[in-house]
Amino acid sequence: MADAKVIPFGEEPRSRRKAPRLGRGGRSQGSLKPVPQQRDEELEDPQTAAAAVPPLPPDSPKPAPGSGDWERKLAHGLSFLRRRITGDYEVDDFGYDHDLTEQVLMSLLRPLSDKYFRVEVKGIENIPDSGGALVVANHSGVLPLDGLMLQVAVHDHHPAQRHLRLLAADLVFVLPVINELARKAGHTLACAEDAQLLLERGEVVGVMPEGFKGIGKPFSERYKLQRFGRGGFVSTALRAGAPIVPCSIVGAEEIYPMVGNSKTLARLLGLPYFPITPTFPLLGALGAVPLPTKWTIQFGEPIPTDGYPPEAADDPMLMFNLTDQVRETIQHTLYKLLVQRRSVFF
Repeated sequence: MADAKVIPFGEEPRSRRKAPRLGRGGRSQGSLKPVPQQRDEELEDPQTAAAAVPPLPPDSPKPAPGSGDWERKLAHGLSFLRRRITGDYEVDDFGYDHDLTEQVLMSLLRPLSDKYFRVEVKGIENIPDSGGALVVANHSGVLPLDGLMLQVAVHDHHPAQRHLRLLAADLVFVLPVINELARKAGHTLACAEDAQLLLERGEVVGVMPEGFKGIGKPFSERYKLQRFGRGGFVSTALRAGAPIVPCSIVGAEEIYPMVGNSKTLARLLGLPYFPITPTFPLLGALGAVPLPTKWTIQFGEPIPTDGYPPEAADDPMLMFNLTDQVRETIQHTLYKLLVQRRSVFF
C-alpha cells in the first residue's frame, strides 16, 4: 500500500488550491492578515484565556445542572438493556451474573445500606486486593439482611471493589424467585466443595457459621454468639490456603426484635422458626419493615492458613483451636463496638 501523503494542518492540497483573484494594481482581493501568535505566558494566564473565549449569546439555552449525570446514567441503562437483549453477558457455572449484580442488584441494595442503615465500614483493608479469602461473620436479625449489607460493604468500600460470594442455607435455594436472585448475585450452597472451589479461583467467600441459630435467636440473647458448628469453614480455608477474616456486625440484631417464636406455625410452613416481634404479625406487612438502626461492620486482621501442611485440614484439634480463635475475635469485637456505640439508631 502506498504511503499516505501528509498535508499540513490548515493547508489545502495543491490540486485544490486556487490562485488569488487580483484587483487593480495587481493586489489580491480579500487577502487575510496574519494572526498574531499568542505567547505562552498569555495562554497560561487564566484571565487571558477566559477573555479569549467568546461569551455565549444572552438568549442561548444554559445546560441544566446535573444533566451530565442523567445522560451518563441513561447511557449505562441503555447499554445494559442492549446486553440483556442480545445476550452479551456471562454467567459462571454457579449461576453468578456479574453484569446483573453490578448494574441492578447492587443499585437496589445500596440505598438501603447508605441511607437507611447508614452502614459504617471499618478495617476493609484486611481483605486482600486479590486472591481467595474467607470472611467469617456473626449472623442475626430474623431475616438475612446482614449478609446482603455485608456484600455491599465489601464491594463499595474495598479499593478493588471485590464481590462477596456468600454461602447460603438450603432454604434459600428452594424458595421461588429468591433462589434465582441468590444465584445471580453470586451466592451458592453452603457446602465445603463449592466453598473450596471458589476460594481456589481467588474469590472472596462469606460464611456465617451460626446459621439459623444466630438469625433466629431471641432478642434477649442479642450479640451472644451461638455455636460455630464443627469448624468446617476452617477446614475449607486450610485446604485452599486462604486467609480467614473475622467480621463483626453491630446493628442487625435490633431491626426485628424477636420476642417470641411460634413453633407450630414454623412446622406448618416448613420454616426453622416463625418470629414474633412487637410489630409482626400484629401489623401485617407493615410489621415486616425493619427498624432503621445504625450499623457498623468491622473486619478484623486476617488469620493466615497457607503456612500449615496439607494434612492440617484433617486435624480436629487444630480446627477446634482456629474455630475458637475466630469466634472469640468476633465476640470481643462485638463487645467493643457496643461500648463505643452512642445509640441504636444514631
